[in-house]
Amino acid sequence: MSDPRRRAFVLSVGDLLASWNLPHATGRVYGLLLVSEEPVSLDAIAAELELSKGAVSTAVRQLDSWGLARVIPQPGSRRLLIEAVAGIESLLEASHARARTLIAALREGESLLRSGPARERLHDVIGLFDGYVEVGDRLLAAHRRRGGPAGS
Repeated sequence: MSDPRRRAFVLSVGDLLASWNLPHATGRVYGLLLVSEEPVSLDAIAAELELSKGAVSTAVRQLDSWGLARVIPQPGSRRLLIEAVAGIESLLEASHARARTLIAALREGESLLRSGPARERLHDVIGLFDGYVEVGDRLLAAHRRRGGPAGS
């Protein structure tokens, strides 16, 4: 990658997504897709990021499953093009789904406890995650009302 600012951005996205427990390569691929004007082939991604085609293929599958990238088959060819999806809504929605699952499990644990410090602590944790999901849902709804990409 010749542009140092582009390289720094791609590495930064890789670091950020790695902090969310996604492989660093997946984050780097996403960063590259975000700053690419046109859909990019697996070979071009591998060459630019100096990754194996297997690592790129795995990263693309992960990004596709999170709704962060779209795979575009080329008619009459095995070649695929990949592009970033416009927004990060699907990532937030997936995070909310996980938080809701955690909230449900924590609420079951709440029924095991009588009043006391453990029940209060558990209630506070549930409240924190409830608030996170509620604020996130309002943020996504406002984004969509402003004309942000739906289902991106």
